[in-house]
Amino acid sequence: MRGVAVQADLTVTFGTHKPGLLIDPAREYAGSVRLVDIGLDLPVEPELEALQHADVAELLPVPRAESDKYRRGVVGIAAGSARYPGAAVLAVAGALRGGAGAVRYVGPAGDAVITRFPETLVSDQGPKHAGRVQAWVVGPGAGDDAATVGEVLAADVPVLVDADGLRLAEAGVVRARRAPTLMTPHAGEAAALLGVDRAEVEGGRLAAARELAGRYGATVLLKGSTTLVADSGGGAVRVNPTGTSWLATAGSGDVLSGLAGSLLAAGLSAVDAGSVAAYVHGLAGRLAADGAPVGAHDVAEAVPEAWRNVLG
Repeated sequence: MRGVAVQADLTVTFGTHKPGLLIDPAREYAGSVRLVDIGLDLPVEPELEALQHADVAELLPVPRAESDKYRRGVVGIAAGSARYPGAAVLAVAGALRGGAGAVRYVGPAGDAVITRFPETLVSDQGPKHAGRVQAWVVGPGAGDDAATVGEVLAADVPVLVDADGLRLAEAGVVRARRAPTLMTPHAGEAAALLGVDRAEVEGGRLAAARELAGRYGATVLLKGSTTLVADSGGGAVRVNPTGTSWLATAGSGDVLSGLAGSLLAAGLSAVDAGSVAAYVHGLAGRLAADGAPVGAHDVAEAVPEAWRNVLG
């Protein structure tokens, strides 16, 4: 039931955290949350779970002595356009700092990418001719390039679909994929995919993430003031505990896409790649902002510091 709610400074909850204490719009009313264990016999499978530093540290890929760029994972980035070359640059930035052994870029923003990141392997021949990759990221700043989105979705490797790619990806094509798919919409994009108003998604994030994952047969990372990661197979939805409102800035999602794509290429499952990327990205946002305005490129630059913070 909706209505007037108390804006609390402190909320004491018993036994376990409740979904409303972890997910907006209710979370912002809870203030600091203190959990009191009263010995309840709780169900084995929770509805929600939140990773902590120790959980993320166990999942972060670390190269070994025998590692080469292919063992570490090569991620392909199909992003950007003549109108939005910056989306490609930011996605590549996230990917390079996400632990990938190499990043292959395909698209019309190759000059901008290679100028900023000369270590990137750039091609203008399309995804099929880009070379070997272990995962793809498609969509950021891609405009109406449906052909490239379709070509990437046909690849038999994990694929992250973001931004314009979400609009261009057909639900039937995504459901038919054998390899994992990770979709990363914000509330507006999720609303468009579900055919509902944005307010409905923002007022029921948990239900929206689950519905979208089930409809597309994919893992869904629903971005926003509360970032959720839901798997099409059900189970606990992961709620991200890191982040800052300063991350609400253009290009931040492109960095997240590249970061998550690198983790997919490193061999993490779609759920783990999305959860770990959201955690590190949120922490990088906190570190970069430190209470002041921040740009997406600053967030990308802070990813190594956040990585070290988790492992430290």
